[in-house]
Formats: sequence, C-alpha cells, structure tokens
Amino acid sequence: MTTLFDPIRLGDIPLANRIVMAPLTRNRAPGQLPNDLMRDYYVQRASAGLIITEATQVCPEGQGYLDTPGIYTREQVAGWRRITDAVHAAGGRIVVQLWHVGRISHVSLQPGGVAPVSSTSRPAATKTFTTEGFVDCSTPRLLRLDEIPGLIAAYRQAARCAIDAGFDGVEVHGANGYLLEQFLRDSINDRADAYGGSMANRARLLLEVMQAIVAEIGGGRTGLRLSPITPVNDAGQDGDAQVLYEHVVRELAPLKLAFLHLIEGQTGGARDLTAKGVKPFDYAALRAIYGGPWMVNNGYTRAMALEAVASGAADLVAFGKAFIGNPDLVRRLREDAPLQPLVQATLYGGGAAGYTDYPTLDATAAA
Repeated sequence: MTTLFDPIRLGDIPLANRIVMAPLTRNRAPGQLPNDLMRDYYVQRASAGLIITEATQVCPEGQGYLDTPGIYTREQVAGWRRITDAVHAAGGRIVVQLWHVGRISHVSLQPGGVAPVSSTSRPAATKTFTTEGFVDCSTPRLLRLDEIPGLIAAYRQAARCAIDAGFDGVEVHGANGYLLEQFLRDSINDRADAYGGSMANRARLLLEVMQAIVAEIGGGRTGLRLSPITPVNDAGQDGDAQVLYEHVVRELAPLKLAFLHLIEGQTGGARDLTAKGVKPFDYAALRAIYGGPWMVNNGYTRAMALEAVASGAADLVAFGKAFIGNPDLVRRLREDAPLQPLVQATLYGGGAAGYTDYPTLDATAAA
C-alpha cells in the first residue's frame, strides 16, 4: 500500500516523499530580490518531498503585495540560484510558483503608479499589503487584446528564468482570485472579446499560458494550482464551476503536466462550503478526467493526509501553515510528533523572527 512517505516521480522531477510545502507569501524580499534569509528558510524545510516557493511575479506589473520576489531579471535569477543550490545540497527539490496578481494590487506597487490590469475594470472588494499596511485594492483597467501576447510571453520567459535559476520546475498560479482565475470565472470576467463570455473563451488565457510554458521547459517540469470554489480575493462563484474546471482539465491533459495542485474548498478556510450556498464540487470527477499526478491541499491533518494517499484519492498532500511553524514537518508527521503553532503577528514582512527561528524537534529536546 502506498504511503505518504513513499517516493514518487512528478514528470521529470523525482521526490523522496509525497509531502509538499505549499506556496506561502511571507513578504521578505525587499526590492523583489530573493535573499540569504529566504535561502535559510527554504533550506530548513528541504526534507519536504517538494518545496513550492512563495508566489513570484512574472513581470513588474504582476506584483500585488509589498516585498514579494520576482523572476524576470538577472539579479532575481542569481538570487534564486543561491536558494535552489542550497536546497539541492540539502537533498530537497524545489519549484517556483509563477504569479500575476491582476486586480489584487495597488497603484503604489505598479510601475509608474498606473492601474493594475484584469479581465474586468471592476475593483476587488479586498485588501492588499503595501508600505501603509493592508489597504483596499485599486480599481483595475481591462487588459487590452494587444497586450495579451506580451503577458503570455512574460510567463514563458519567467519559466525559462526559473530553469536558469536552478529550479526543478514551475507551478503556475491559477488560483485564489488572481489574474488567471479572474479570466476563468464568469463572476469576474465581463469581457466581450475572444477572452470573455463563453467558457472556452474564459479558459483561453490560462490554456495559452500553460501551452507556452510547456513549449519552453516541457510538461514534465510544469505544474498548475487551481481553486475551483474558493471565494478568497473577492472571487465570486462561477456559474458552473464543475463544468468549467472539467473543461480546463480536459484541455490540459494532453500537455502531460508534472502535477495538478487542487485547493479543496476555501483557501485557508472551510473545506465544506455547501452551507454558504456553494454547489458541491466533485474533485474525484476532475481527477478522473485529468489522469496525472494529483496534489491536494487545504486543512489536511496527518490522519487525513495518510488516508488520502493510502486510498489513492491523492498522490501528494501539500501543507501550508504547518510548514511555517515546523521546519521539520516531514519528521513530525512520520513520528506523529506534536506540531508547533505559527505566530500570526510575524507572518507578513519582518526578519528572522517567526520565519527562520522556529525550533526543530532536536532543538526543542536539547533546550
């Protein structure tokens, strides 16, 4: 029987176990540059079968939060290279999450102070993180048709930069109400051109981005994160999420991606949203259509993760918050050791406190 601790191969990426460190925004990259503190943080967690880095913008316009890293300049590639080399030296595997926030941004974070772009000109009723703390998102402008090829090219170039930076691959962020999901959902996308209206049109940008990245670095080094029913970042429910995401996954299957990463329910919140009027979502049906490596996420306990892999419901389980407070999470799960809580006050921004100073089991025992 397969267990959470068995090795697995995701396309071209061999993993020592099926425990994944989920992408976690921590806002510790001043100037959008990866740094040595980030290197220490990821190396501490290199026992994960796979590390998926914090969301990383593919271009300057993709930024939506203060001090998040990019992967589009030589300096950023060099900074990430020091991190990937160190993680590999510690025996780990690491992919970068490629990100464009779309309308979840603020003019103070945009080049030239201009409006962020989106599938709509309606602002998101949520907040983002700036030098002034958490503030309302700015009103976006509709991304023009003539700008879309350049956007796709930015994703493709970022994927090339990721390989140059020593990453084992990339995960495209298609979830959580950011740009690609803004195009996907009919609750946000109000375009009347080839990228709006019909389900096929709304899925077009995501699929074209994935095709471009696969053409650049190969499907075996490319993954995708989806969140079919999460309401975060003012992402209202799609009119028929089940049919929409089945269409997306059906179109993705020929690309032979390394993995699909599914957030079940509300990102960072309730797994069962039916009480709030959300239609039940059939993740198993989605997986059956896809057929490739399947990663699940959101509120998994040790028992749930063990059962998901043993039963075949998932191939891998991603943990987010648990990896913040427990750099040796893999060992703690294997030994059924207690987990340390994270410190909420140090989640976003700052230095080593609440970032690289969480003790391991050995450090706790020696204290």
